[in-house]
Amino acid sequence: MVKGEGKSTVSRRIKIMEMLKANGKVDVKELSDLLGVTGVTIRNDLEQLEKKNILIRARGGAIRIEQSYSNEDFPLSDKQKKNFVEKREIGKKAAELISNNNTIILDSGSTVHQLAKNLRNFEELTVITNALNVATLLAEFKNINVIVPGGTLKKNSLSLFGILAEKGFRDYFCDKLFLGVDGFDLDFGISTPSPEEAYLNQIMIDISKEVIVLADSSKFERRGFAFIAPVSKINIVITDKGIRPEYKSRLEATGIKVIVV
Repeated sequence: MVKGEGKSTVSRRIKIMEMLKANGKVDVKELSDLLGVTGVTIRNDLEQLEKKNILIRARGGAIRIEQSYSNEDFPLSDKQKKNFVEKREIGKKAAELISNNNTIILDSGSTVHQLAKNLRNFEELTVITNALNVATLLAEFKNINVIVPGGTLKKNSLSLFGILAEKGFRDYFCDKLFLGVDGFDLDFGISTPSPEEAYLNQIMIDISKEVIVLADSSKFERRGFAFIAPVSKINIVITDKGIRPEYKSRLEATGIKVIVV
């Protein structure tokens, strides 16, 4: 692979997904002209996105799959209010999985913010986060070393994303990643409304020994617009008692440890 090719492919597919989200369909020739690549390259992109159940290829292009997507990227203040009690309890349980001297990543999810509130009593901990609200909260805890990679501010989630954030995270290797998601589907994987945040989450997964997903039960059997990773990348899921027993069993059958609070 030519250096930089992987990044250009990701950026191109993010643009395709954004156009698909906005228009409901895309055209191969239009994409080829807009993105400066051949029609063969665009058709390959569409084929890969189809495999992730994001679209259906049609003559000369593709159309968006209409289903139970979680496309709306709500402001963080709204997300924090939804299922608050469940998120609070999930956050408390997640803190029990952390040991002193760990290096952990906390993403920008509202459930992960609840976890951050429970880190005050650790003797020593290093936290890498792209969430400004999490960093501000942890700045008050004297024994926690907080690292915030650079990036572009996404105002409705108070999170940093983009090439500076991506480069920043690649400089580290961490014990545990605590990741919030908007959609969790056994076949599709974990997902979020934002393609840019999805790509950054993929990097977080790549640099972490253990991936722990914090998801209240409303997130199951839903798909966000942007794919993050298959469930095979997940080690532990922490959720609430609203998860259906058969769904929990199916998760455990894949090798995922499921913790219910």
